[in-house]
Amino acid sequence: MDAKAPVFHTLGCRLNAYETEAMREMTAAAGLGDAVVVNTCAVTSEAVRKARQEIRKLRRAHPDATLIVTGCAAQTEPETFAAMPEVDRVIGNTEKMQPETWAGMAADFVGETEKVQVDDIMSVTETAGHLIDGFGTRSRAYVQVQNGCDHRCTFCIIPYGRGNSRSVPAGVVVDQIKRLVGRGYNEVVLTGVDLTSWGADLPGEPRLGDLVMRILKLVPDLPRLRISSIDSIEADENLMQAIATETRLMPHLHLSLQHGDDLILKRMKRRHLRDDAIRFCEEARRLRPDMVFGADIIAGFPTETEAAFENSVKLVDDCGLTWLHVFPYSPRPGTPAARMPQVEGAAIKDRAARLRAAGEARVATHLSAQVGQSHRILMEAPRMGRTEQFTEVGFATDQPEGQIVTAQITGQDGRQLVV
Repeated sequence: MDAKAPVFHTLGCRLNAYETEAMREMTAAAGLGDAVVVNTCAVTSEAVRKARQEIRKLRRAHPDATLIVTGCAAQTEPETFAAMPEVDRVIGNTEKMQPETWAGMAADFVGETEKVQVDDIMSVTETAGHLIDGFGTRSRAYVQVQNGCDHRCTFCIIPYGRGNSRSVPAGVVVDQIKRLVGRGYNEVVLTGVDLTSWGADLPGEPRLGDLVMRILKLVPDLPRLRISSIDSIEADENLMQAIATETRLMPHLHLSLQHGDDLILKRMKRRHLRDDAIRFCEEARRLRPDMVFGADIIAGFPTETEAAFENSVKLVDDCGLTWLHVFPYSPRPGTPAARMPQVEGAAIKDRAARLRAAGEARVATHLSAQVGQSHRILMEAPRMGRTEQFTEVGFATDQPEGQIVTAQITGQDGRQLVV
């Protein structure tokens, strides 16, 4: 790499990582020189603190570079980063995806370019389909089909960083996936901020299931289609039909559940109750017996009693969850939950640890059940791949990276399956 090519540092979600790759292409096209670009996350106060820490560290490592901060934290609190002496530019989430933003900076870093370029994200009505050739591995590509969120969960700042929900048209998505398959990708993952809201702003208001069915029909050479995190209460009839009938749709769904207690779910302003989550998992597993679920669950949400927390622990078994993402609650300034009565910090930490332990027990059960089974495994590295259920598999000998290999599972080490 050219010594003067921009350095990128990405924090937060898979969508941020996707957008970093798009920015990498735009900065290269613009001829941007010695710069450091920090793509921030705002999901928790801790994420913002970490962003500030990374910025200071990157400035020490690159004292002469132009340091540019973008992403959700830059969008929601640009003044925080503009006030940092290490920072030269603050760019909003809309601006970072516009080639002219980078072209302007490349042409004139010290002239009339404003230090802060952050517009009202709520006024944005479109999400462009940024055509990048996949990233992360040579086996799996991520395609952004949606951005933003119309919901206002009481703990979440993300709508103010991402704007309202907007969708990439199905034709654009299909064309990009065709191009990725033509380049040799064997798996495509659909990503978004609120994926199940896809289509609500498009003509005819199609649903996510319609998009999935269209992709599978129009891209017959795509071996594997995977869906990232969904809100189960918004799962439509065609999505359930695809789960039941389309073997190329992977039997792995990550669910935005957040809690297992009805009162806490209402205080979170979620749109589902405990029984809705259990019913969805039972139906999805009935339609696809090999279905495996991941889930986001928050520990220590304001007003959470021990009994309410136990309902989250029970949900792990009641829904049959396997891959848990446990988030210890931390108040996010500007959100309603930050003004609610808070749970004591030590209790939050303890509850998060107990939830993680419940998740680890479920992973152990899942791994043990796979021993002796035959799986189709997508190789992400010469000796590591993933099953259709997204379970990691270790190999003793090199396999062709990016290819799907069939192998029998001979054991497991508590973390991954072994061939």
